[in-house]
Amino acid sequence: MGKKKESFENMLEKLETIVDSMDNGEITLEDSMKSYEEGIKLCNKLYKVLKDAEGKIKILENNKEEDFESS
Repeated sequence: MGKKKESFENMLEKLETIVDSMDNGEITLEDSMKSYEEGIKLCNKLYKVLKDAEGKIKILENNKEEDFESS
């Protein structure tokens, strides 16, 4: 059974929680390292989602321009 894809908003919220927990300085070094690793993975996933969205927007904009030019 496949994993359910997490929404951008959920991943961003998790990242914000990680940053907050690391900022308050109340977690151990070991937990900080685990949180940092998880945060980096989330950043990479979020970046990919944004790049994919950017690509789709560019395609839509190009199609829109072609529609106007052919009118």
